[in-house]
Amino acid sequence: MAASPLSPDSLHDADLIASGRRVFEIERAELDRVGGRIGTEFAAACRLILGSRGRVVATGMGKSGHIARKIAATLASTGTPAFYVHPGEAGHGDLGMITADDVVLALSYSGESDEVLMLLPVLKRQGNPLIAMTGRPQSSLASAADIHLDVNVDHEACPLALAPTSSTTTSLAMGDALAVALLDARGFTADDFARSHPAGSLGRRLLLHITDVMHGGADLPSVREDASLSEALMEMSRKRLGMTAVVDAGGRLVGLFTDGDLRRALDTDLDVRTAGIAQVMTRAPRTISADQLAVEAARMLEQYKINGLIVVDGEGRAVGALNIHDLLRAKVV
Repeated sequence: MAASPLSPDSLHDADLIASGRRVFEIERAELDRVGGRIGTEFAAACRLILGSRGRVVATGMGKSGHIARKIAATLASTGTPAFYVHPGEAGHGDLGMITADDVVLALSYSGESDEVLMLLPVLKRQGNPLIAMTGRPQSSLASAADIHLDVNVDHEACPLALAPTSSTTTSLAMGDALAVALLDARGFTADDFARSHPAGSLGRRLLLHITDVMHGGADLPSVREDASLSEALMEMSRKRLGMTAVVDAGGRLVGLFTDGDLRRALDTDLDVRTAGIAQVMTRAPRTISADQLAVEAARMLEQYKINGLIVVDGEGRAVGALNIHDLLRAKVV
């Protein structure tokens, strides 16, 4: 790293802050300018990709390559199969990864990147549709493309106008615009997104349902409404969830008894040895249905400051139970 001619102690915070804010101002203005140019060429690019039987193959060198790689990743995660090919490696065998059905998205701000231009004769001969994203509509790459997306900027945020800054930002935003427009056109949903992100926290939040984390069947703590408090305590001890559902003869939930209810009962003159569960249970407790997302259970526990929920079916019958520890184990919270 080049040594700074100034000592860090001689730099003023205000100057550094102003320099950082200036970058945001410049790039924001360039984003507005490029966004205002989105028109029929953009729509044509979307239609070309939507009508393709293959994938989108993004390519580019240097900083444009980094942006192309990110665009490919965003497309792939939002319903448009895509991958990145390094143009240098493509000339040494990786062109075999590109089939005749694929659409090529080539990025080069100058539109004159030798490594990218070298691929054009082969791609043309194979019949691949070419979308170019450049800052120069008259460049070699733009002229050879079937569709050109113009990401030209008036000013780079770099004061030397050397480091790609505004231009890479507008290119990335154009890629995001493509991905989102295609997502909307395909009717891509949050569930679709979660299926391509099953290992992440977002996937768990969107894929895990109550049935995946609840205790049901023989593991459901449950007593009849005519049970004694002692019987309810024994059921809670066996199932170890800190609560038990209280149900009628048809299995429909009529109440809930928790550790908290027990503590409150002990603060009264009630004889816990002879009391019935109906005397101390919480009537009309909060419940959740089995087809809801587990993250909704986490929201309810936080909103109502409770530790557990009974799961009920459409007829109001208790079919499961869960507590905060179940959600923690599933990494929903």
